[in-house]
Amino acid sequence: MARVLLLLPTTSYRIPDFLAAAARLGVDVTVASEEPSTLEGLNPAGLLTLDFGDLRACAERAAAFAREHPVAAVVGVDERTAVAAAAIAERLGLPHDPVSAVAAAGNKALLREALSRAGVLSPGHRVFHLDEDPRKAGRGVRFPCVLKPTFLAASRGVIRADDVASFVGAWDRIARILESPGVAARGGAAAREILVEDFVPGLEVALEGLLTHGRLRVLALFDKPDPLDGPFFEETIYVTPSRLPDDIRQRCADVAQEGARALGLRHGPIHAEMRVNGDGVWILEVAARSIGGLCSRTLRFGTGTSLEEILLTHALGLEMRVEEREERAAGVMMIPIPGAGILEDVHGIESARAIPGIVDVTISARVGQRIVPLPEGDCYLGFIFSRAHTPDRAEAALREAHARLEFQIA
Repeated sequence: MARVLLLLPTTSYRIPDFLAAAARLGVDVTVASEEPSTLEGLNPAGLLTLDFGDLRACAERAAAFAREHPVAAVVGVDERTAVAAAAIAERLGLPHDPVSAVAAAGNKALLREALSRAGVLSPGHRVFHLDEDPRKAGRGVRFPCVLKPTFLAASRGVIRADDVASFVGAWDRIARILESPGVAARGGAAAREILVEDFVPGLEVALEGLLTHGRLRVLALFDKPDPLDGPFFEETIYVTPSRLPDDIRQRCADVAQEGARALGLRHGPIHAEMRVNGDGVWILEVAARSIGGLCSRTLRFGTGTSLEEILLTHALGLEMRVEEREERAAGVMMIPIPGAGILEDVHGIESARAIPGIVDVTISARVGQRIVPLPEGDCYLGFIFSRAHTPDRAEAALREAHARLEFQIA
């Protein structure tokens, strides 16, 4: 059997979906994470510990593993593991994106520079150092603007400022996030940087795609119907297919292709975030990974193929039928956290599941878990999934299901 080395953070939601996809494809999987498992000694071919922060050591350890258990493909699922996957694939001589391109996609400052050099429509930006005076920095930018860390994901630490006072407040808040021990250790030098971008108004969309020899195949284009105008940018609802006109959907695909080319990405999944307004289609992000959390469960292709099956098939270089996404509309709500505290109970799950069009309600937060909303937090309470004949109905089902949920937070 072919073997896939699957790089997953210990806290990833996506382990079961990838393992199920591998089973359906009949391929072996080795799950590599940054924390050792007590079962690793009992299953040396199935579990591996890698330090994703040390690319050279990571690649050498994976190469040593591959000498005993040959690896046919390497797959990462987030910004950090995507870089490690590229380094390992390079070491093993497998198809891969350049490590530098994947690293640039995962660093918002490097991404902005690459897009600017290529002339791709992207917000104006400046990078500041935490040692600088935020009040002085605030007097030198245009408002409204958005402050953000350069390397964190899922809108963590992303804050809009409309004047110098709110700029300083956002700066201080982001500084506290960056100076927390776990974030500082992970970010290294990047944990001393704050990226400030021009705020771009407009409708926001997300594109899920797959690159082969530099050519983009669009798997899905999602609308984000909830306004994302700040001060924080918590994503909630994704609905596909997009309700934008055909010409704008095509322009989104073209711009995503331009962004990938500007970064040097040529092989594997991309997840692009874009804003659409009267001036055109603006790239906010091009990540060298697939969609995060459990959101991939909204996507089914052909007669039921999952996104994970497509990703594994592509990574293994197997012949893949070009299957279109199913005809029905689909949506997902990433359930927002209404306030900080300890999650004590959740009510209304079965009532929410009974809404016509709702496929499932998954609560990923655990009772007894301390939960923190954005911009400091980095997770959701759970996910609601819908399918319907139209995007409007898929969206409406998500909203009605969410209204039936009640979260007890102490």
